Amino acid sequence: MPWHPGPFVVAAYAGTMTSPAPFVVRSAGTADVRRIHELLEPFVQKRILLGKDLVVLYGSVQQFVVAEVDGVVVGCGALHIMWEDLGEIRTLIVHDDWLHLGVGRALVETLEQRARELGVSRLFCLTFEVDFFTRRGFTEIGEQVVPPDVYSQLVRSPDEGVAEFLDLAHVKPNTLGNTRMLKNL
Repeated sequence: MPWHPGPFVVAAYAGTMTSPAPFVVRSAGTADVRRIHELLEPFVQKRILLGKDLVVLYGSVQQFVVAEVDGVVVGCGALHIMWEDLGEIRTLIVHDDWLHLGVGRALVETLEQRARELGVSRLFCLTFEVDFFTRRGFTEIGEQVVPPDVYSQLVRSPDEGVAEFLDLAHVKPNTLGNTRMLKNL
């Protein structure tokens, strides 16, 4: 039997006749990485999300939570810490069959709780789903959202998500055309 970390959030979903099972949001384990990759791939093909190699997903599995229904991963999201008070919600995906049923909201709420536990007071996301994140308290941002001394440290990061957050020239125009958003926790 594969190992599964304990649940963070149990979400009772109102359900429809086609999908009556409740879902659980829990920490991802290495056994979930291939399914996360499968969920990601169609969005990469549509140029909605940037692709991630399996080795990158395995290396960041501790950042992920997954939504699971009857042992099947139907959604995922990751929390990447960028600075002492700043994190990013990344790779938020919900399978088409589970859209508009509270899975995305539960994933974001779980990631926000993790961020608070780690001492993060602001969350960044780069998204096409502006309305979804606006309903969760995120607002669109411009440039200069960190002080110059923090900027000088962040600019050294090799992480593309940090480059997108800082709106650096080498990621302009925005590779995918999505919106930069921020939430104060």
